[in-house]
Amino acid sequence: MATTTPSPAQVAARSSVVPAGTPTAAVGAGEAMSGAQSIVRSLEEVGADVVFGIPGGAILPTYDPLLDSQRLRHILVRHEQGGGHAASGYAHATGRVGVTMATSGPGATNLVTPLADANMDSIPMVAITGQVGAAMIGTDAFQEADIVGITMPVTKHSYLVTDPADIPHVIKEAFHIASTGRPGPVLVDIAKSAMQAQTTFTWPSDVHLPGYHPVTKPHAKQVREAAKLLATARRPVLYVGGGVIRAQAWAGLRKLADLSGAPVVTTLMARGALPDTHPQNLGMPGMHGAVPAVAALQKADLIVALGTRFDDRVTGQLSSFAPHAAVVHADIDPAEIGKNRAVDVPIVGDLREVFADLVPALEAEHARTGLPDLAAWWHQIDGWRSTYPLGYTETADGLLAPQHVIQRLGQLNDPETVYVSGVGQHQMWAAQFITYENPRTWINSGGLGTMGYSIPAAMGAKVGRPDATVWAIDGDGCFQMTNQELATCTINDIPIKVALVNNSSLGMVRQWQTLFYDERYSNTDLHTGHGTRRVPDFVKLAEAYDAVGIRVESPAEVDDAIKRANEIDDRPVVVDFTVSRDAMVWPMVAAGVSNDDIQYARGISPAWDRED
Repeated sequence: MATTTPSPAQVAARSSVVPAGTPTAAVGAGEAMSGAQSIVRSLEEVGADVVFGIPGGAILPTYDPLLDSQRLRHILVRHEQGGGHAASGYAHATGRVGVTMATSGPGATNLVTPLADANMDSIPMVAITGQVGAAMIGTDAFQEADIVGITMPVTKHSYLVTDPADIPHVIKEAFHIASTGRPGPVLVDIAKSAMQAQTTFTWPSDVHLPGYHPVTKPHAKQVREAAKLLATARRPVLYVGGGVIRAQAWAGLRKLADLSGAPVVTTLMARGALPDTHPQNLGMPGMHGAVPAVAALQKADLIVALGTRFDDRVTGQLSSFAPHAAVVHADIDPAEIGKNRAVDVPIVGDLREVFADLVPALEAEHARTGLPDLAAWWHQIDGWRSTYPLGYTETADGLLAPQHVIQRLGQLNDPETVYVSGVGQHQMWAAQFITYENPRTWINSGGLGTMGYSIPAAMGAKVGRPDATVWAIDGDGCFQMTNQELATCTINDIPIKVALVNNSSLGMVRQWQTLFYDERYSNTDLHTGHGTRRVPDFVKLAEAYDAVGIRVESPAEVDDAIKRANEIDDRPVVVDFTVSRDAMVWPMVAAGVSNDDIQYARGISPAWDRED
């Protein structure tokens, strides 16, 4: 079995939620090789095809046989954080497990943010890190860090391997854990001594993890109860989260929406799960959600929550969220059900199986009780739609409206285009003003809100889906955290396109300073786009990375720049859109207040009927 360190944190991690697997049946008689060769061979056997990584002392033994692999493409990133986010983008775009690799100490700790990000957003990912030799663990050796203990709170499971014989079954287990149940990141930390030692490679034929048995089949009684509620509700809402996309359950969602006739809201992580052009799709709920989506949840008498976790950015003040609604909550993770909102009908299961059972159960209820009369409910919703559409005002300073830039980006690309955003105002505008018709075409950091996510994640998405056009929508603040991965893109022929929404500010922070701090703009000016001084000049920076740099400063230039970028497919393109720093994201529910207090625009609150 894999050996633990003397560290209490590592011992706890090693025996935590998912313990190491018990011996499993094996394939073949075994082949002599080094532990490092066993790592490469295990990655090949589990079906990995791309590794994003960067070498260093403790992981170096593995990089030697990696050079000889005919089945693994290694992409040398410029920072471990970039490698982690690239693996996330790859996984998000393809549904497959993303793989990243780093050395010990600072190499491993640079993966903490990508691991935490993947954990929050349920992204299947495996990180393989080198560790100092087994005999040196616990001695504060050069570049030693207890990465198992460090990552235990932000991974689905973490392993430490000191015996090379454990490598095949641990890597197989890691991929199984990452991709089953609620997906998530798994860390495999391997001692350098285990890589250098000789072993006999034997690939296990199965995985046996006592205590880890995700429930996929929903309980029939709970499904029937949910169907009864949905068949009789007069103001139902389907509240759809990213779990629908993780479960590849969008076809079942479409069937349930069509059958129920209920309005649908798709969270930030679920954009594209139901086409935006579907007549029942009200758009995104929450802090910067569409008014009809927010209002529908507040006035609902039934919420059917599907693969979502009642996040504070959706609920606002939890005690006042949807005060008159019964709740059906279906999720693969039982820990999420009832965690934030009391639930009337809990359903634990894989959403594909939930839909497979719930749709016929609802059909049976309709046959028994007739179709519900939702005419009054839709009349009310359509009133909100016509009164409070998404929109924006032109800027007062003459600079580009960022909403216009993003809206045109969506209109000038086809529905299969993949958009990968950073975090902040541009993220919200991209969620609002691009029409998403397909799942896995919208990728962003939702739960952790990680600045710097866009460029490396877009790189990973393009590697996973090379035939798709991939646009990174980034802000000038986010871009400066990870733009070095443009070098990775150029050298490895990964022609992503970057729409840089450059307001010369930390835009979302500045918006809060405008609204809540009396316009005292403390440390939010980035000096990147306004006036004659540009630090840095993003066009020159792009050209330094052998990418194409384009600057856009007037509305008349927007379309031509997007079209030109789309025509370039042999290198990355960075389009620097100089936009107004005074543009703000609306609607908005201030943090900690009720969704009833949503502002449609600054100083304007919707006057929807608040009577029962």
